[in-house]
Amino acid sequence: MNDVPISALPASSQARAAKSPRMPWALLATGALAMFAASASGTARAPFLLEMARDLDTAMPYVADLVALTSISWAVTGMLAGAWSDRWGRRPFLLSGPIMLAFALIGVASAPSFFLVALWSTVAGGCSGLFTGVMFAEASSRVAEDQQGRALGWVMSGQSLTLLIGVPIAAFLGAFIGWRGVNVCIAGLAAVAAVGLLITTRTPGGSRSPRAPRPPPTHGALSWPVMRLLGMGILERVCYGLTIVYFATFLQSTYNVGLDQVAAPLAIFASGNILGTIIGGQLADRFENRRLIFAMAMLSSGVAALALFGWTESVMTSVALGFLYVFLNALARPAMMASLARVPASVRGTVMGWNVTGSSIGWMGAAGLGGWMLGVGGFSGFGPLTLVVAICAAALALIRR
Repeated sequence: MNDVPISALPASSQARAAKSPRMPWALLATGALAMFAASASGTARAPFLLEMARDLDTAMPYVADLVALTSISWAVTGMLAGAWSDRWGRRPFLLSGPIMLAFALIGVASAPSFFLVALWSTVAGGCSGLFTGVMFAEASSRVAEDQQGRALGWVMSGQSLTLLIGVPIAAFLGAFIGWRGVNVCIAGLAAVAAVGLLITTRTPGGSRSPRAPRPPPTHGALSWPVMRLLGMGILERVCYGLTIVYFATFLQSTYNVGLDQVAAPLAIFASGNILGTIIGGQLADRFENRRLIFAMAMLSSGVAALALFGWTESVMTSVALGFLYVFLNALARPAMMASLARVPASVRGTVMGWNVTGSSIGWMGAAGLGGWMLGVGGFSGFGPLTLVVAICAAALALIRR
């Protein structure tokens, strides 16, 4: 395999398959729920920007900037929690993170001023960072190497489901209980996820190693192959975020459709992400060269982005091309994540924590680049910009050293 050359490979794919244990479906489902709650704690805010601005007596752009605060705190705690989990075990973070997230969301729901909402939103982002990277490390530690792509793909599907059903359900519930009530509901989901993780991690597994040797320092875990994979992940998130963040606005400005008319296109768009993530996990486990899978998926998605933003014949055409784009893009991430999971268990939490930090950097980069491109060339420039970033990601994947 041409990924992270840390441990010797088994004799054959057949031998690996024969020794592969049963997939821990209960843990993976609970992990997906935890990811859903973490992602929804930020993205479910999208339908309520105007309502929150009126309620808190502030400008709408300030409410939108809460995303940046959440991402920054998420990035910092993700990096720290990953390294700490290698030293003290993963279970404390898997249990405390969702519980603390639930309390933080209650704080958001009860905050009387914008300052306190911003404070509690920042805390919620930090609480999400405590367990998201650790969850990836835990899931990959409890399955065989030839199952890691599928396992991580199922856990990541929780984030995709936020776009498919989380935001629409939040908008529907918000009409009855308001944005504060929606935050309380998400807090309940986080609490349920904590109970599920308490049950599914009670038996020894990847979550703890009481007598494990002291892990190497962070700079020792970040070898060149790992740094390359983290860079690939950042560039992939930039490509993903450029479309995820701006797709609804693209449809509205290009075809003059209302907000109520983009719900179905967004659901179709999100279903492409889920399908791509699941199939990408299968590909990552079936083929040896995961870097090639990543590179081909990124290049294909870059070409699809050219068509998406360049061929605006009708709404249905753009929705179909959006589905194709996000499907191809989603094929890449499980291969990259499965390659990251090949590091030794003693530093896997550290590496997955850095991956969470990289993802946050990618999201912020996508928001910044997208805003800049809108000011310079409009949506017509999004296709070439996405293609350039995708080519850089593919080149980084194919570099040999």
